[in-house]
Amino acid sequence: MGRPDLNLADAGVAGATLLPDAAALDALYGGLPTAALLDIAIHTLFPGRIALVSSFGTEAAVMLHLVAQVDRHTPILFVDTDKLFGETLRYRDRLVARLGLTDVRTLTPDPARLVAADPDGILWAGNPDLCCKIRKVEPLAVGIDGFDAWISGRKRFQAATRATIPVFETEAARVKVNPLAAWMPADLAAYAAAHDLPPHPLVEQGYRSVGCMPCTSRVAEGEDDRAGRWRGTEKIECGIHFGLEADGSGI
Repeated sequence: MGRPDLNLADAGVAGATLLPDAAALDALYGGLPTAALLDIAIHTLFPGRIALVSSFGTEAAVMLHLVAQVDRHTPILFVDTDKLFGETLRYRDRLVARLGLTDVRTLTPDPARLVAADPDGILWAGNPDLCCKIRKVEPLAVGIDGFDAWISGRKRFQAATRATIPVFETEAARVKVNPLAAWMPADLAAYAAAHDLPPHPLVEQGYRSVGCMPCTSRVAEGEDDRAGRWRGTEKIECGIHFGLEADGSGI
């Protein structure tokens, strides 16, 4: 795949140990076609030091397919909270086989933390933020250690908290890449159809955004796609996108 001229010096790239400035990267490459952007991020900016974090949720197939087309050996980090739908786990396995992904890493909560903080497995009902921290944020913080950058599937249309996300941003001493930031639902649908990507099996049952089973419900016609996440609470993010420090608040 062809690459545009790279001006890494302009982005603050002086060597493998120095992270480039995210704002400069956004100015240089944020407007590129998604496949070209991923190619540069994976092969030029962060070779061997970037991973895709994927929930294998309702919109995940598009990003997974895009990354697989660029380099199917890219590490994929998947957090299994032990509270996921069985459909999500089977969907993961189906997509991994279909796309030929070779390095999918399943991250799980620390058993000792679960025994201490959630012995009955119902922490989600009384303290969902702490539940997300233990089951999502902390495992990802461990799994992403050693990477200088990670790829996220967030889009601006998904929630008010995501409405202004850039393509490149800095978070917890890493660069986060949001290649689908400007994509709209119609773009995702068109791409999935063009590449015959299978939908998450829960979509046809009325789930348009899928996370952990206790904290995910069906979405009614006219509701926001993420209305079924943590329904009845003010919580709208699991927390990982607010920083990955071990003592942070969330995936």
